[in-house]
Amino acid sequence: MVDYHAANNQSSGGPPTYMEQENDWDRDMLLDPAWEKQQRKTFTAWCNSHLRKSGTQIENIEEDFRDGLKLMLLLEVISGERLPKPERGKMRVHKINNVNKALDFIASKGVKLVSIGAEEIVDGNAKMTLGMIWTIILRFAIQDISVEETSAKEGLLLWCQRKTAPYKNVNVQNFHISWKDGLAFNALIHRHRPDLIDYDSLRKDDPVTNLNNAFEVAEKHLDIPKMLDAEDIVGTLRPDEKAIMTYVSCFYHAFSGAQKAETAANRICKVLAVNQENEQMMEDYEKLASELLEWIRRTIPWLENRTQEKTMNDMQAKQEDFRDYRRVHKPPKVQEKCQLEISFNTLQTKLRLNNRPAFMPSEGRMVSDINGAWHTLEGAEKGYEEWILSEIRRLERLEHLAEKFHQKAAIHESWTDGKEAMLTQKDYETSTLSEVKALLRKHEAFESDLAAHQDRVEQIAAIAQELNELDYYDSASVNARCQKICDQWDSLGALTQSRKESLERTEKQLESIDELYLEYAKRAAPFNNWMEGAMEDLQDMFIVHNIEEIQGLITAHEQFKSTLPEANKEREAIQAIQSEVQKIAQSNGIKLGSANPYTTITPESIDNKWAKAMDMVPQRDKALQEELNKQNNNDSLRAKFATQANTVGAYIQAKMEEIGRISIEMNGTLEDQLTSLKDYQKSIMSYMPEINTLEGYHQLIQEALIFDNQYTSYTMEHLRVGWEQLLTTIARTINEVENQILTRDAKGISQEQLFEYRASFNHFDKDHGGTLQAEEFKACLISLGYDVENDKQKRSGQMVSDDFRALLIATGNSLGDSEFARIMGIVDPNGSGAVTFQAFIDFMSRETTDTDTADQVIASFKILAADKTFITADELRRELPPDQAEYCIARMAPYTGPDAVPGALDYMSFSTALYGESDL
Repeated sequence: MVDYHAANNQSSGGPPTYMEQENDWDRDMLLDPAWEKQQRKTFTAWCNSHLRKSGTQIENIEEDFRDGLKLMLLLEVISGERLPKPERGKMRVHKINNVNKALDFIASKGVKLVSIGAEEIVDGNAKMTLGMIWTIILRFAIQDISVEETSAKEGLLLWCQRKTAPYKNVNVQNFHISWKDGLAFNALIHRHRPDLIDYDSLRKDDPVTNLNNAFEVAEKHLDIPKMLDAEDIVGTLRPDEKAIMTYVSCFYHAFSGAQKAETAANRICKVLAVNQENEQMMEDYEKLASELLEWIRRTIPWLENRTQEKTMNDMQAKQEDFRDYRRVHKPPKVQEKCQLEISFNTLQTKLRLNNRPAFMPSEGRMVSDINGAWHTLEGAEKGYEEWILSEIRRLERLEHLAEKFHQKAAIHESWTDGKEAMLTQKDYETSTLSEVKALLRKHEAFESDLAAHQDRVEQIAAIAQELNELDYYDSASVNARCQKICDQWDSLGALTQSRKESLERTEKQLESIDELYLEYAKRAAPFNNWMEGAMEDLQDMFIVHNIEEIQGLITAHEQFKSTLPEANKEREAIQAIQSEVQKIAQSNGIKLGSANPYTTITPESIDNKWAKAMDMVPQRDKALQEELNKQNNNDSLRAKFATQANTVGAYIQAKMEEIGRISIEMNGTLEDQLTSLKDYQKSIMSYMPEINTLEGYHQLIQEALIFDNQYTSYTMEHLRVGWEQLLTTIARTINEVENQILTRDAKGISQEQLFEYRASFNHFDKDHGGTLQAEEFKACLISLGYDVENDKQKRSGQMVSDDFRALLIATGNSLGDSEFARIMGIVDPNGSGAVTFQAFIDFMSRETTDTDTADQVIASFKILAADKTFITADELRRELPPDQAEYCIARMAPYTGPDAVPGALDYMSFSTALYGESDL
């Protein structure tokens, strides 16, 4: 908890100052509502005047600072310093931690905060938040104001009094009532910019007009945002002093004199040329990154589209579109992604070599963002391919089930045709006893037949249910037909039971039964059902995916054929019964009816069905043999793909290992290494026909609907990823050598130094992973004679003697912990714990060479400007080449100091912007 005004009273001794008196008032929280309103508006506008430099703003001062993010950003903007990295979580503890980081930073500037804690800010305590902002304004906008040995509020008041002294009706004695009529604001502006204000036209009795005039001119011409409302000031007996001071301090900073700036032409030409080139590379990167991300953004929804098709043909068309995407559209984008990463690395290397801030692409266009989007694309791609294959299987299954359903339904409907009429007739009422007996036996046979057909009805219902579960597009018609069959089946059951009861009632009066007819009917019905089942099985559709499945069907078919002789004996026995009936009838002079009274199955129908079944057997043999041939061909395709895949996979793995060894064991000059690597890259690209051959086999396998391959563990997806990784690794290795050449040429490092650096790096890279762990890097520096015990910041630029280096190693001399931590912060800014060779080279080159700085560029500009604090466009065009002069004119802000002339440009802020804030 802190006193946020105590920083203004750090001097020991003396009576309490104005700031100390205000502290007591603030701690008591006795804030007038009108003052609170003025403070809200003024402090919000003041914060936004700085936050807009970072492209953001706040709307509600107590709400928008609750998570601490914009509060930390505000402190960074107004202080020019970096705060610790904020936490991005949404929980209360993350917000409190962020606010505490901001309060700790304020405290580090000598401000003691009392009664203000992170919890109050996170809870949106308005008074505490306003008090905190006032503390920031005092420290960073008012405390440093100094006029004739007076500072802060007294200095600001003295400055206002001096500037407004010549003006009538203006008597500035404080920061509240003295400003109510608005004339003091207008006087300040007129004193510095008389061209903006017609002071003589202002009237003391029209304060609202005076205030609005000053606020509008300041906002339009002086870039001072409107922080106060005229009506609030006029309508308040005593305006809020903090709000007035905050707004007046903006005028002080706007008019208090410009910073001095210096510069010279020869250094500017070099700096601007580098900056123009870097900006072009940044623009190219942004454009390529935007186009690649836009392509990924358009492609992912297409890959995530799961709209189901109704037919196999429509789904196979989607599969062909996907293959076209893989073959035609994606490969160029893979190249663009690789080129984008190479361009980014080259640009960062150039920026480091020229002591420029690292390039930060626009939000969402970092290499990591592109890699993340690419990973999402590949995930969507894999999911889309799997979905297509599953949909093809589903539609194939649906078509098979639908055909099977309609086949069984047609057979059942054919069987049930006329059954309801038969069951509802009353023929037994006029029949003889023997005829009734026959009708009863016939009905019993029908019941047996009805029970035999129960399985078929259940199969039809099960198939319909499965079609519904698989989302068959014509489920409505299937459900309607299935329901009709089930309803009819229930009706047949009820009618069967009713007729049976009627026949049983009549049976008591009937005798005589023809046993032979009965036996024939009982044996003919199951045999007939067996034949119908056999015919149904012989016509049944089948789907197989490998040789084992088709061989299983062939084996089952052979077993069925082995039962035919026994079935034929049964058929002959049934026909013998009918023959015996004829024989007995002839022998006994019995007049037979036109048909067997116990069954509708005639000997002719049995023979006809038997003949049809015998005709179907060779047809089934032919269909099974054709499918066997097809599966043999599919197995051959699997073997071809596996052979090629195993070869390509081994090749990719061998080349990945080989390029790892090459990057470590390369000899010769960097140019020779670069040439060798590019020749090696060409040799790798010559292997592309083998990849295309494998793609061809893969396409044939997919067209044949082959979903597994027992001959290889490789998949086409794995090999594509491996091939892309191999090409990317080679390109990265080439880019590393190119960056080493850039480093060598820019820093003047000799070939022997680079060899010495590489030899030392490889010596300590024990696992040959291309990076050094912290302890390995430390040992490497000591082996090169890097001594920081006497020089904590830089090496002298010369290697120490061999004797001294040996002494360092022998005695175990090591880098100081703080110095080594500083070095690790340079070579490993992300804290990964590993140092790459490029980072190692950058560090060694930075330690042994010198580069331009922002101060040197400013000094050069000052020479061109003849020691003025600004420079004009004419002077730039006179001293610099045309393109670089126009480059400066387009980017320099207008100079607004008191000695400004028309066309004056601020070259100091321009020079520091070239290097960021690293040299300030």
